[in-house]
Amino acid sequence: MKGQGSANGSDGSGGYDLVVVANRLPVDFSVGADGEVDWQRSPGGLVSALEPVMQGNDGAWVGWSGAPDLAHEPFEADGMMLVPVTLSASEIRKYYEGFSNDTLWPLYHDVIAPPTYHRQWWEAYRRVNQRFAEAAASQAARGGVVWVHDYQLQLVPKILRDLRPDLRIGFFDHIPFPPVELFQQLPWRRSILEGLLGADLVGFQRGGDASNFVRAVRRLTDHPTRGSVVSMDSDDGSPGRRVRAAAFPISIDTAKFDELARSPEVQARAKEVRADLGDPDVVMLGVDRLDYTKGIRHRIKAYGEILQDGRIEAANTTLVQVASPSRENVGAYQELREHVESLVGRLNGEFGEIGHSAIHYLHHSYPPEEMAALYLAADVMLVTSLRDGMNLVAKEYIAARSDLGGVLVLSEFTGAADELAPGPLLVNPHDIDGMKDIIVTAAHMDPKEKRRRMRRLRRKVMGDDVAKWSKSFLGVLTAMPTRDTHV
Repeated sequence: MKGQGSANGSDGSGGYDLVVVANRLPVDFSVGADGEVDWQRSPGGLVSALEPVMQGNDGAWVGWSGAPDLAHEPFEADGMMLVPVTLSASEIRKYYEGFSNDTLWPLYHDVIAPPTYHRQWWEAYRRVNQRFAEAAASQAARGGVVWVHDYQLQLVPKILRDLRPDLRIGFFDHIPFPPVELFQQLPWRRSILEGLLGADLVGFQRGGDASNFVRAVRRLTDHPTRGSVVSMDSDDGSPGRRVRAAAFPISIDTAKFDELARSPEVQARAKEVRADLGDPDVVMLGVDRLDYTKGIRHRIKAYGEILQDGRIEAANTTLVQVASPSRENVGAYQELREHVESLVGRLNGEFGEIGHSAIHYLHHSYPPEEMAALYLAADVMLVTSLRDGMNLVAKEYIAARSDLGGVLVLSEFTGAADELAPGPLLVNPHDIDGMKDIIVTAAHMDPKEKRRRMRRLRRKVMGDDVAKWSKSFLGVLTAMPTRDTHV
């Protein structure tokens, strides 16, 4: 797939053979008074996953800049053509903070927090999806491939299909897809399903998510299904397209992260971190966005009870909790931050001493070098999500531990649990007593058992990197037949 410059029209003349459509562009950019673009690469798993593919194929990436009312023509950065989609402050509030993150996000995460259903939010979501689809249609070459990403853009595949029936369209859902019993709460459930069915291939993190999607199609639409395939009849009754739903578990750039963690600078920084913490016997680590799906409150509650019970000595144990800021304009996230900080303050007041804190709470984001050092410094990694599409933090921890040290405590409600068992210690974060037992086991695990488990985990993670993920998805998408031959 070779790029051919900017598109000249919505019919695909002179466009790109590969177009990625995501809510955000892979860079943060600003426009100077002279009209010149100043940009910096933005961090994130999706950027790491797709950047090599895009650079190798000279593709185009359609996305929002991250700032309101910032308009600019397509520009080149890091070997990719970037196509900004402009969003107003009102659209950000309704489409992004509202429908995407206060309606879909809680609904798709098992209603851990109650979703909010507003018709104005839905209308904004529909309008913005139309704009993204039109931008993709204007950039894609005749017969090209368009890969749409995540829950913010679930209407794009069908809109794009209507605009450009010549395209091969894939969609990947990075978060869970809920059981039909929950999904059917959504007033616009049929529109979402029809939007996704505009794709030829709909990818998910777990097989269970793909099954949930097919069951929702079977119950809430008239489209026939067979196994993981949905048949889309043509208007004249002749065989139409086939839409396949399948699992493609995402990963990280494992070799790059492994190399980073082996560097002398990161190794030295890891020792500094332990020294700064007072060289405790046990360092536990949690790394999350500050999100109610991550089980941070459950984790802190279990840890506090362990200290209270005396099963781990408070003076020689520290929990480092990195909670990077997230969606701070959404009410549920503001309440979560207040609650977590209250829990941290209470535990430090009860168990902290001069020169020692029971919990080090860090409400910041950190560069990869610092994260790798924290992973190396941690004896126990706590991933206690209540619901997670994958959880790449767990894979980063494993990739960092070439020393075969450390223990991964992993929620069974993450996509990573499907892939990594039996290497991690699996927990049900709703079962506080059970989680306490597992954390204590991890803290006291025999070094030989640690190495055995970590060796098994590294064999899995180092062999399934993000390049394999993207190659697998695009390989299946491009190999799919364009017409249905049977039901």
